Amino acid sequence: MTEKERMLSEKLYIANDSELKADAKKSRMLTRLFNNTTEEQQKYRVELLKELFEKTGESIYIEPPFRCDYGSNISVGNNFYANFDCVILDVCKVEIGENVMFAPKVCIYTAGHPIDAEIRNSGLEFGKSVKIGNNVWIGGSAVINPGVTIGDNVVIGSGSVVTKDIPDNVIAVGNPCRVLREITEEDKIYWEKQKEEYYSTL
Repeated sequence: MTEKERMLSEKLYIANDSELKADAKKSRMLTRLFNNTTEEQQKYRVELLKELFEKTGESIYIEPPFRCDYGSNISVGNNFYANFDCVILDVCKVEIGENVMFAPKVCIYTAGHPIDAEIRNSGLEFGKSVKIGNNVWIGGSAVINPGVTIGDNVVIGSGSVVTKDIPDNVIAVGNPCRVLREITEEDKIYWEKQKEEYYSTL
């Protein structure tokens, strides 16, 4: 197996490999171009993101600056939005569903290093994939750690550090992130009323 194949298979690998360095160089170029765009270049921003990512939906919006390792291991569904200072370390697959919103400074880390110092210092590292479902809102400065799966219709509170899987239809907060409560029909009724009030004043 190549180092890249080992990396994507979640095995120990060496990142200082010619193929991986070339992939990282392309990612740095595309993110530099993206981060240097202006507000008048929205179409160009989308073109750059579609070249950078493995897969995107039709509607994608990321506020610069944005950083990633490779980009080619990131897939996002339709209507993806990320606010300022998003970081995705995609040494393994990052799969993001439809209608997902990131507040500022959301970080997704698939990269890991051995706990044993001697092995870690040898340059060996590894990754674990991250998956985020549909209709997810992740609050500001939240960190999603390697190997985590977040279900559909989830709200992650700001400042949370997500170290374990989060099930569907919950609000989860804290460090480490834990389920606070389920999202219920009462939430839907409350927000439908707020929506009706909004439109009644137009």
